Amino acid sequence: MILPGAKLGILGGGQLGRMFVVAVRTMGYKVIVLDPDQDSPAAQLANRHIHASYTDGPALDSLARECAAITTEFENVPAESLERLAGLRPVRPSGAAVAVAQDRIREKRFLQANGFETARFAVVEALLDR
Repeated sequence: MILPGAKLGILGGGQLGRMFVVAVRTMGYKVIVLDPDQDSPAAQLANRHIHASYTDGPALDSLARECAAITTEFENVPAESLERLAGLRPVRPSGAAVAVAQDRIREKRFLQANGFETARFAVVEALLDR
């Protein structure tokens, strides 16, 4: 269990990240945001902003050293970055889960394989010459 007073990390500093920062700070946690946008909405309210790319190794390592657990605001953070962080701290969702969400074909197949209904779809791998 991660008790209030601990630092939580988040990759991504948009509007959803800002809502995360407001919620967890209200519960007594501190927040570090890693985001490449100097003026990201979440960073404006966070305890600390690491202004860096989502693939910046030293920045990711700094986030991991300082935080008890790490999450992401959206599915477009590189899955590899989440896997790197997971070697040091709990990360939710996992890099593997994010990798599925980043590939719509893989995502549909995953859902079908796990008993979820999806709309019919066809995989288009190449354009036809006309």
